[in-house]
This record gives sequence, C-alpha cells and structure tokens, in this order.
Amino acid sequence: MKRLRELLLMGEHVCPWWLAYSFDNPVRRLIHPPEKVLAGLVHPGQTVLDIGCGMGHFSLGMAHMVGRQGRVIALDLQEQMLTRVMTRASKSLIGDRIHLHRGPVESLEIRHEVDFALAFWMAHEVPDQAAFFHAIKNIIKKDGRLLVAEPAIHVSGSAFQNTVRTALASGFQLHAGPGIRMSRSVLLGF
Repeated sequence: MKRLRELLLMGEHVCPWWLAYSFDNPVRRLIHPPEKVLAGLVHPGQTVLDIGCGMGHFSLGMAHMVGRQGRVIALDLQEQMLTRVMTRASKSLIGDRIHLHRGPVESLEIRHEVDFALAFWMAHEVPDQAAFFHAIKNIIKKDGRLLVAEPAIHVSGSAFQNTVRTALASGFQLHAGPGIRMSRSVLLGF
C-alpha cells in the first residue's frame, strides 16, 4: 500500500503491474466473463484491440472469440503485464492469436486497422483523453466499435460523462451497448 501511495503522489496514473493480481483473479471471471460482456461485439476472424490489457483477462477471452483466423492486439504500457499475458496465452494454447504491443495509450502507435477496441477500466488513467480517442478513431474500421467501461466505484457519473463527451467530440457516436456489472459503460462507433 505504501508503494501505491508513493506512485500516486508522484503523479503515476497507471495501475502498477503488481497490484493487477488483486483484480485479475478467478472471481473476475464470474463478474466479467469476456464471452458474456463482449457477446455480439467480437466475432471470429476479427482483429481486436485490448487497450490497457493488464494481465490479459479480456485479451484471452477475445482470443477464443476471434478464433484461429482472428488476432488480438494486447496493448499495455508495462512490460510485466505483457509478459503475464503471453504466459497465460501460451498455457491456454492461444498465444499465436495474441500480438503484444507495448506503448503509450494516448498515441497507441498501432498501424493495423481493428474491427473492435476495448478500453476496460482504464480510460480514467489516461491524462489526455482527447488524444486517446483520436488515436483510436484513426485505427478503428468505419463499421467498428469501441467499448469503454469504467469502474463505477472509482469513476463518478460526471467524470464518466466527461469521458463520453470527449469521445463524441473526437467523432464517435453512441450505440446501444451492454450493461456491465460494477461499471459505467458506453459503446461507441461511427
């Protein structure tokens, strides 16, 4: 806890890799099963992006959903998170579907178009949300979707509405999306 407090005081906005173990556990699979949360959004053969993938909870689920012909780009700023994603993917025999990308979320630095992007419980950590949504808009296909979910206990309704307004100002439009336990969520597209 002391280390987390130090990071917060230094202005660090990213969940430290060692704290992710408390969020990515078997209970999470019961609360946020990827197949249920992303039903109707992720399909076989697609290229999908998990922004701020952490230890890979949704990356692994999406790898099963896109199948052998699909691709999951797992993006995170922290090398330790990406290492954990690949370890878990290899154990599940789906490592060939997951492509790791380490880099900043504001610019993404990804050159592939994607059919679907997920920003799960991480947009509040992004210092420049306008740049973040603009970067996603530039790589998502015209019929693609972006699902943004934020932790309801941590992100207030007004803060979430500011995030949605920033996304809309970047050119996204609202679409009907899933309700997600313990979250404020919005599905965006064009």
